[in-house]
Amino acid sequence: MASSRLVLCLIFISLQAAGGYLYYFVNNCNFNSSQLDDIEYIESYHCNKVELLSFSSKMGHFVGYTEFGIYQAEYFNNQSDILNSRRQQKEAFCQHNINIFTKAILDKSVEPNVTLWAVTLPDGRHPNMLVCSVYDFYPPQISVNWFRDGHKVTADVTSTDELPDADWYYQIESRLEYTPRSGETISCVVEHISLKQPLVITWDPSMPESERNKIVIGASGLILGLTLSLAGFIYYKKKAGGRTLVPTDIS
Repeated sequence: MASSRLVLCLIFISLQAAGGYLYYFVNNCNFNSSQLDDIEYIESYHCNKVELLSFSSKMGHFVGYTEFGIYQAEYFNNQSDILNSRRQQKEAFCQHNINIFTKAILDKSVEPNVTLWAVTLPDGRHPNMLVCSVYDFYPPQISVNWFRDGHKVTADVTSTDELPDADWYYQIESRLEYTPRSGETISCVVEHISLKQPLVITWDPSMPESERNKIVIGASGLILGLTLSLAGFIYYKKKAGGRTLVPTDIS
């Protein structure tokens, strides 16, 4: 699993308005898990855009990067109480907040929605292309594969990266160019942490999507026409039933 980076910032700022100097320090926690061995605590001090010195729990002491930073690092490294307090921050500061962060965000997951559809390519190289669109899932790590008659397909497959939707969800699209064979089965298989088992979407070539849409639209129009006709007939019967017929003498 890729490394996670959680920046828990406690920023202390000292600003001298006349000279425009900005002095601050930032606490960072880098981690792969909530285990202490997978956590690094970093405390860095800056003036304007220059890093002066930093402390890393991996090294266990301060390191200076400028003349003033080196002087400060030597001073802090000779103060046992300062060193001990910084060494304890990996557990007191990082591990505590990582557990909260993990439960609130990293452990959450949302099942993906999947749509499988076909397009016809104009260049004639492949008569058809299947597109597997996967969207509205979290976290972004996901696997999308194609299977043809039970065998994984790797040739003529192109996929996008996991793209953010700007609403905490992600989307990805995979395409398969293929020449249809009679009786074959083609499936898009999606694996995600939110799923108890892989999600298998099998392509049904019995009727193109455009034709299915035409049938749905035609059926809807037919039902609407019958409904309006029935309503008109009922209205006519009610009006005819309320009339009084007057005999006319034509002799």
